[in-house]
Amino acid sequence: MDNLELQKLKYPIGTFKLPLTIDEDKINNWITAIADFPEKIKALTKGLTDEEREWPYRPDGWNIREVVHHCADSHINSIIRFKLALTEDSPSIKPYFEDRWAKLADYQDKDISASLMLISALHHRWTLLLKSLDEKDLNKTYYHPEHRKELNLKETIGMYAWHCEHHLAHIKQALAHQGNFNKNTI
Repeated sequence: MDNLELQKLKYPIGTFKLPLTIDEDKINNWITAIADFPEKIKALTKGLTDEEREWPYRPDGWNIREVVHHCADSHINSIIRFKLALTEDSPSIKPYFEDRWAKLADYQDKDISASLMLISALHHRWTLLLKSLDEKDLNKTYYHPEHRKELNLKETIGMYAWHCEHHLAHIKQALAHQGNFNKNTI
């Protein structure tokens, strides 16, 4: 498998590209993607066996179980970043090593129902928060030390809408390939 094929598997919907113009419609569409994520991820994972939840979305990639647990953790971090930006002047956020988190005991839990419940409750609250933001709020920022730059909430909504769709695509990919990525299945 060549690098181009691996990149396509890693980023099945492409990488996040910040649009030149972010208008109200764009923000509303992104908020809708975030709001709809819990139902979509539940529908994709409903009825999967323990074995099926172990299917990776690419060679040496996370499996479905790990993707679900990661989404819960990532989105917890995101809502905290939003709240910090809304309540402090351009706070510096705490990055985390998602690959190391994926090795912790809670990621080994084959039952993903707790993470799905967490995602559902979290996205409910997150959506309420996002819908309440005005233009002044949307322009508030936080500093990301890993990327060495300030990010505003407007663009962060887009990044997390992309993140939701990115990982839904990973799960669909794992299911379509049944975790098998040889030349004949790509």
